[in-house]
Amino acid sequence: MSGPVHEPGPNGHGRDQTQSVGRGLDDQGTACTHRPDAVHRVVSLVPSLTEALAVTAPGLLVGATDWCTHPAGLQVTRVGGTKNPAVETVVALAPDVVVANEEENRAADIDALRAGGLSVWVTRPRTLPEAFESLGRMLAACGLAPPPWLDQARQVWSNTYDGSPPRLTAVVPIWRRPWMVLGSDTFAGDLLRQLGIANIYATHPDRYPKTDIEQLRACGADLVVLPDEPYAFSAADGPEAFPGRQVALVSGRHLTWYGPSLVEARDLLETQLDAVMTVPQPSGQVQRPGQV
Repeated sequence: MSGPVHEPGPNGHGRDQTQSVGRGLDDQGTACTHRPDAVHRVVSLVPSLTEALAVTAPGLLVGATDWCTHPAGLQVTRVGGTKNPAVETVVALAPDVVVANEEENRAADIDALRAGGLSVWVTRPRTLPEAFESLGRMLAACGLAPPPWLDQARQVWSNTYDGSPPRLTAVVPIWRRPWMVLGSDTFAGDLLRQLGIANIYATHPDRYPKTDIEQLRACGADLVVLPDEPYAFSAADGPEAFPGRQVALVSGRHLTWYGPSLVEARDLLETQLDAVMTVPQPSGQVQRPGQV
């Protein structure tokens, strides 16, 4: 039997007819009120989902947040921040569906949008496999077939984590003043795990625990990973707090976004991590990743 039949939507993008009827449940299990086959206008409140939709279906997006920086040159109405969207502006755009994220957006704003009569699809991936599934379901909720970049990203990440012990442990600060780190049950933590790096705070009861610099220095991690978002860690802001430690400056977008950036994220993150990593050996010697 042949695969799903695709037909051009109003902007020329493929529509998956197997997903075109009925109301679905989003990642929170909430029933959405829109019909996927009737989606012509979308507002995105999540930068990674904005990129996913803009790359997949140019012209479908009519609104996005001020923080939605990709793809470059995106011409849509800006609706404020992820944590403080202008609800009235979103409602006035009359989208068929709003896409949001449980972590990125406040429940109060999602409730206000629904109270304004809008259908809101909320994502909540906590692992890389969940992200792939969530992206496919979000796109289907917008009447879209799985795009080539999603299949490509799956392939890129298909031969990473094999269940073996991690090669290194890491602490991953995501904010400063106060210091906050990746804790348990986070997408970024799982992405590092796929690369053989164990988040030393992965068993912490909080997902983004606050701590202080002395605790971070004493946590025993082999590596400090500093992404450039949400806090803009840089060579001049961050590494100096960890004297004598291996510090990797990495792309926050490629570590924390789930969308088309996953296609290039593995190569980029491995390059940024391998540039500074030495793997502890039982003999006390060190081994660079990739050495035999």
